[in-house]
Amino acid sequence: MLPLAIAALALSSVAANSAELTGRLKTIQDRNFITVAYRESSVPFSYLGSKGEPIGYGQEICGRIVDEIKKVVGRPNLEIRRQAVTSQNRIPLMQNGTIDLECGSTVNNPERQALVSFSTTYFVVGAKFVALKSSNLHTLKDLKGKTVVATTGSNTVPRIRRIDRAENLDLNLIQAKDFSDSMLTFTSGRAEAFFEDDINLIGQIAFTLNPADYTLSTDTLSKDPYAIMLPRGEAEFKAIADKTIEKLYASGEIKALYAKWFQSPIPPRGVNLNFPMSEALLKVIAKPTDSPNPADY
Repeated sequence: MLPLAIAALALSSVAANSAELTGRLKTIQDRNFITVAYRESSVPFSYLGSKGEPIGYGQEICGRIVDEIKKVVGRPNLEIRRQAVTSQNRIPLMQNGTIDLECGSTVNNPERQALVSFSTTYFVVGAKFVALKSSNLHTLKDLKGKTVVATTGSNTVPRIRRIDRAENLDLNLIQAKDFSDSMLTFTSGRAEAFFEDDINLIGQIAFTLNPADYTLSTDTLSKDPYAIMLPRGEAEFKAIADKTIEKLYASGEIKALYAKWFQSPIPPRGVNLNFPMSEALLKVIAKPTDSPNPADY
């Protein structure tokens, strides 16, 4: 048993720490658990491994953030709960407090900034479409009058609609529940192209039986930043996420983490995505930002 003076000091330290914490951090401390959201098919950011466990680049980064949160709230044995989310429900679940961190492939943009918050950027993507090589569909104009698919709740859906109107493409847009369902809609012949961020398309292609049958568009719709989604208005909570990511950047550890998920065989099938680090991401690593503005990348 601790001497009385030491025990009193320990209790006063805990009390002081409790008094300092507010908002979501205080809630996490009081309930002694944190809920980390994951995607089931956002390869290689957040998807299910061979045992059904969430794995991926985003999940590893979230794991580092959770480790720092444990220290801040003084709960080394903090319970980590997992919650599957989709493009459609991830923001509502963050807003209503069901999840504390969302670690997938979520774009930080001004529209979403009004609803949730985001960490420092940890990836930069370009939106494209995938089609069969044999179809000779390479540009947006090639898709005129075609049926295409995108994922419900993604920022790709409104973007396609804007482009469709602006370019008079007369597209028939189908929406599917997640990336794997969108890919299935495409590969089963119900759509002639699947629109999504380039790396997500590469991840989906890599897990098909014949990856060589598919090709990405030559047109790029946009450049967008990915970040960890956080509760809005929680400055202390966001600061932990930002500092964790920026520490990975400053130490150079991010390069090994990137190589693990984008340039090495990944589970469950040992596929290598062979996706080099972009100049845009190298720029973020050198000068971290949480900007939602594509022009900053």
